[in-house]
Amino acid sequence: MSDLRITLPDGSQQAVPAGTRPLDIAARISRRLADDAIVARVNGNLWDLTRPIEEDSTLEILTTKNSESLEVYRHSTAHLLAAAVLELYPETKLGIGPPIENGFFYDFQRPAPFTPEDLDKIETRMWEIQRRSLPYERKLVNKAEGLQKYRDLDEPMKCELIEERAGEIFSEYTLGPHFIDFCRGPHLPDTSRIKAFKLQSIAGAYWKGDEKRHQMQRIYGTAWFSKKEQDEYLQRLEEARKRDHRKLGQELELISIEELAGPGLVFFLPKGALVRKQLEDWMRDQYLKRGYSLVVTPHVMRRKLWETSGHANFYSDNMFVPMELDDAEYQLKPMNCPGHILIYKHKMRSYRDLPVRLGELGTVYRYERSGTLHGLMRVRGFTQDDAHIFCTPDQIEQEVVSCLEFAVDVLNTYGFHEYEAELSTWDGGANGKYDGAPEQWALAERALDSAVARAGLKVKVMADEAAFYGPKIDVKLVDAIGRKWQLSTVQFDFTLPRRFGLEYVGEDGRKHQPLMVHRALYGSMERFFGILIEHYAGAFPVWLAPVQAAVLPITDRQLEYARDVAAQLTSAGVRVHLDDRSEKVNLKIREAQLQKVPYMLVVGDREAQAGAVSVRHRKHGDQGAQPLADFIARITAQIASHSTTE
Repeated sequence: MSDLRITLPDGSQQAVPAGTRPLDIAARISRRLADDAIVARVNGNLWDLTRPIEEDSTLEILTTKNSESLEVYRHSTAHLLAAAVLELYPETKLGIGPPIENGFFYDFQRPAPFTPEDLDKIETRMWEIQRRSLPYERKLVNKAEGLQKYRDLDEPMKCELIEERAGEIFSEYTLGPHFIDFCRGPHLPDTSRIKAFKLQSIAGAYWKGDEKRHQMQRIYGTAWFSKKEQDEYLQRLEEARKRDHRKLGQELELISIEELAGPGLVFFLPKGALVRKQLEDWMRDQYLKRGYSLVVTPHVMRRKLWETSGHANFYSDNMFVPMELDDAEYQLKPMNCPGHILIYKHKMRSYRDLPVRLGELGTVYRYERSGTLHGLMRVRGFTQDDAHIFCTPDQIEQEVVSCLEFAVDVLNTYGFHEYEAELSTWDGGANGKYDGAPEQWALAERALDSAVARAGLKVKVMADEAAFYGPKIDVKLVDAIGRKWQLSTVQFDFTLPRRFGLEYVGEDGRKHQPLMVHRALYGSMERFFGILIEHYAGAFPVWLAPVQAAVLPITDRQLEYARDVAAQLTSAGVRVHLDDRSEKVNLKIREAQLQKVPYMLVVGDREAQAGAVSVRHRKHGDQGAQPLADFIARITAQIASHSTTE
């Protein structure tokens, strides 16, 4: 038999016998490459390093420098976890164990719940197995025989997956004597290549995410190519815990979620409501400056409206159940767009009226499953800074550019200076799953592509990731500890203008259908507020802080002067707290510091006599005594400039 021809990424070729493994070829190139190898890419497909090659092929050896390698590495670590669990708790039934961002998980079913002590035992056993250098062995199995084998092993969930996903021949992987899994792979050659991992938590999960199915126990872990990378990640994680908006939201008296009212419904406490007011006021002012008309739409509307929009069909699982009233069924709104469309339709529009930009801070209600709720980030009632733009084809590019410039202004105003964009496009009509004509998609995608370039945004194209009703741009910010958050969205819509029969009279005197763009920049007030809390670790910039200055008299003798200081600051538009308790001033300073008040103004006899304040900054400490008038000029300038620097 003649040798196979293997073509490497640099175009060079090697002749090897049939059945040669990628790992063997890597070793022929260099011992270091073989040691660093994680997985191979054969003819464009990820491939086990130990899987034989049986035909002429292209080959790329992927190392720790390739992002795809990390997914394979983490998937292999998930199998290592499952193998350890089965050695320790052989009665356990297996679910699924995929890689995820920053780690992996595996779902298990067993009578007794896992405990934190169990995690320690499991992790210890994982390291024992790692040191055994057990191979990840791939086998091909006939479907009928495989099903019988998994029935004999009493693995009903694996049988269910095989019935759903497997062809007549499927692959499975073994790891040691106890673990076998229906899995497409690929995996590492053996367990010794796993250098850093840690089990992190136990959570409940439903089989296949279906709350009507049985409950599983999910073990989460993280895995990295080196202990250094893992330690850095765990340090970031610890910093994220300190910044958790749920913890800080309670400590700083910003928000609460009340059990009696129900999960996923946020109460903004007085301090939180003050911060929210700044966000809302800034956005409404920007709407008016940028040519938007402010509108307000009802929270509940007839269900027929949602049938016309299509939400009653394609979005019904995320809507609350309808309410039966006198004349019809009514529905809490999950979206603001149909309400804005009705306002557009209120009268016939001319091309001279366009673009029509309608903006609203509109509260919507969506039925999020209880297991997905998360503080301010995932809630059931939230307020969107929602706007919809109705325009002509020749106006669309400039409107999208303006939306993106607006989005960048939002980010810069709130202290985010690192961000990127994702442009989600269609599949060219190949699968028939997208609405709208090809010429509409071509126009929209050209406009988005050109707008991103004009706005100077770094963009990543996400092919075949558009919504079915149009392409979109998502803007992601990077926060103070390097996490990415999806924030602003600019979304075309070819469907709703047609469903509602939207029209305008063109220059030719004939009726035309306007183009429609959905646009949200904060995303939602709740989620953006949560991001801000975590970005600033609760220490909001002066212009956003609920209390901008605390006035702290040293003794009761200075109370009258302290009240005058507070009154002058309030008159100048500064949000002030006067701590007039008969407590030691050091205690007052410490409590104001814990509440992350930007400025603490200590007043004693000398300050009262001089008409001054002794200024202390939450970050920079003692700033010395200043005339009150000078301090007022300083802090009001900071507030007016919307400065985000300390």
